Amino acid sequence: MHVDKDLVAASATPLVLAILAEGESYGYAILKRVQALSGGELQWTDGMLYPLLHRLQRLGYVTTEWRTPPEGRRRKYYAITDEGRAALADQQQQWVAVTRALKDVWPGSGGMLAALGDA
Repeated sequence: MHVDKDLVAASATPLVLAILAEGESYGYAILKRVQALSGGELQWTDGMLYPLLHRLQRLGYVTTEWRTPPEGRRRKYYAITDEGRAALADQQQQWVAVTRALKDVWPGSGGMLAALGDA
């Protein structure tokens, strides 16, 4: 299935913030987590993720720190800030409203979207 680029763009910020709310991470691991969470439906590229991470940093939603783990490869780790958590909470409320509206308008979708809409 192809996910429209507008939907990918709209969901990117809350998805990345939610991943970072689970714990700090680095770019490649975030890409893999998105792929796993979507069952392979979302295949983000570096060119999509890193501009988003830079924007989130400029907004004060994430902080960064360069580290060299025991494996030896230097990585830039991203961590969510309190401002990022507040933005995530706001995004979650917005997505619940959108999901609820879609659930109400799409016939027969109650079972598929119920878990999301009742969050």
